[in-house]
Amino acid sequence: MIKIGPSLMCADLGRLIDNIQQLDLADVDFYHFDIMDGSFVPNITLGPDVMRALRPCTDKPFDVHLMVEEPERFIALIAEAGADMISVHAESKVHLQRALQQVRSHGLKAGVALNPSTPLCVLDYIMDSLDYICLMTVNPGFAGQKFIPSTLGKIKDLKKKIDQADCGDIAIEVDGNISKAIIPEVVASGADMLVCGTSSIFIPGQSLGHSVAQVKRLISHA
Repeated sequence: MIKIGPSLMCADLGRLIDNIQQLDLADVDFYHFDIMDGSFVPNITLGPDVMRALRPCTDKPFDVHLMVEEPERFIALIAEAGADMISVHAESKVHLQRALQQVRSHGLKAGVALNPSTPLCVLDYIMDSLDYICLMTVNPGFAGQKFIPSTLGKIKDLKKKIDQADCGDIAIEVDGNISKAIIPEVVASGADMLVCGTSSIFIPGQSLGHSVAQVKRLISHA
């Protein structure tokens, strides 16, 4: 089953609890938190205090995407704030396998995030430490960028790599302008988890429930 995860950096930050209540009613699958440090990417967004405040508002999983240098410094803090899943960037200053084991030591699902130009070979020696892989389909840091078409082939290649590795169920998450137009293509290419922002769920003048229903229809017909 393809899972839908609204990206909360794209929500109405003044009405976050209301947005989550509407999205829960629409039966989304998880919530995606982008945490940026202003160093790994030139932006600063949601932090653990926001997660902690929202945790009592929903029982849906919290998926945290760490776009930070030295993510090991943040893992315990993010776990304590209520995360269920944490992905760290392969390109950050990190001992990657150690960071993934650190995530799992807190009882959470461990993921690795890859920038569009990062080759899949960086996964060769960590597949057995992964629960999911977040493929960036834009360069990380900002909402509203254009989807990079070459990443469709990367999704297909990753699907083959997972199947050949025989390391159990490793989900493919896609993140970056996952629009209504591109949803059928990323699903057909092998994506399991869709991070949805301003191009599919948080659309001005359209209710969140209606947006989620549209995304579900696109998935069902993919």
